[in-house]
Amino acid sequence: MAAYDFKVLLEPDEAGGYVVTCPSLPGCYTQGDTIEAALANIREAIELCLEDLQAQGQPLPDPSGVLVGSVVIMR
Repeated sequence: MAAYDFKVLLEPDEAGGYVVTCPSLPGCYTQGDTIEAALANIREAIELCLEDLQAQGQPLPDPSGVLVGSVVIMR
């Protein structure tokens, strides 16, 4: 069994809670009232996306191509 390290992005939602996306899986996103809930929900969403890809005979994406960086802008 292989381990996949999928990067996710969490953003505060205007209505409260967090929206979380997985850049390696376009269209894979969810939300949660807390960071912990959002992460649990995206784990489930990622698993469902991977199951769907496997069922369609598609290759699983290589999540190592997604890099996380930060850019500081001073104004």
